[in-house]
Formats: sequence, C-alpha cells, structure tokens
Amino acid sequence: MCMRSVLLGTVLGLFGGATTVHADESPRLGESLDEAATATFDFVVLPDGEGLPAGSGDAISGGQLYDSNCLACHGIEGAGGINDVLVGGHGTLTGNLPNKTVGSYWPYATTLFDYIRRAMPYPEPGSLSNDEVYSLTAYLLFLNGIVGEEDIMSAESLAKVEMPNRDNFVWAYRPD
Repeated sequence: MCMRSVLLGTVLGLFGGATTVHADESPRLGESLDEAATATFDFVVLPDGEGLPAGSGDAISGGQLYDSNCLACHGIEGAGGINDVLVGGHGTLTGNLPNKTVGSYWPYATTLFDYIRRAMPYPEPGSLSNDEVYSLTAYLLFLNGIVGEEDIMSAESLAKVEMPNRDNFVWAYRPD
C-alpha cells in the first residue's frame, strides 16, 4: 500500500509539474485576430489565377530569397534538405516510388504561389511580400525546368504557366 502511494505521488508529481511549467504556453485558441493578422491569411487564389495579388518577381531574385529563407529546410536548389524535395521526380508518378515534387506532381503554378504565401517560410508564415512570393515561385518553377530564369512571374503570367502534371488530375466537383 505504501509503495502504491509513493508511485501514485511520483506520477502525479511528474504530470502536475509538466502542466505547471507549460501553463502559460497555451495554443491561444479562441482569441480574436485583428484585421492586419486576418488579412495575412484571408485570401483565396484559384487555379485560373483569380485572387492573385499585384506584384512580380523572377527566378534570379527568387534564388537569393531561397538561399536565405528556404535552403535550411529544402536543401541546395530544392533537393537534399530535411523537408520535402521540391525539384525533380519527372516521370516517377506511375512507378513504384513516385517522387511528388513541384515539377512532377503539382497541377497549377498558382497553387504553389498560394502555398508559399500562406505557409512559408516555416518559422514566419505570411512574412514574405507578394514580390518575394512571386520570385520564390519563379525560382522553383525555373529549377523544375518549367519557366526561364529571367521570366517574370505576375498575376497574369503565373496563371498561364502549364504545369507538367496539370492534365492528370480528376475534378471531384465540376461547376458546369
């Protein structure tokens, strides 16, 4: 009986101490966001480019941004990092080990822009300007051989980019 009390006290002490130490680190659920914080994520970019903001960028400036914001996680030129590989994989989707990258899998360049704008860079999502996001998008498209290094990506040009896997998706919903 005494051993059981000691064990129970130890377990309660461990869990009780853990919750006390981290009590002020709540996930802040239910807190209201101000307009500026909401505007960072309150947008929709559609595959046809509707919703893309003003701005522009090219792969040359995107490469510099990549080195300072993305290299640590995604590796040199989008491969070999600790997170997803972003380049290569062409022709692997029908094999036993598909390599789903920006160039081999993603159906729309506008989706890439939207993802970078919402979720990257990892420690500070939403911190990049529209021009920086267009530049990073151009750089990743360039690394995948989809656009040229000096091609300017903007709302108009990005929507016209034909991704290699674009026609291999089936829409679950068709508005027509």
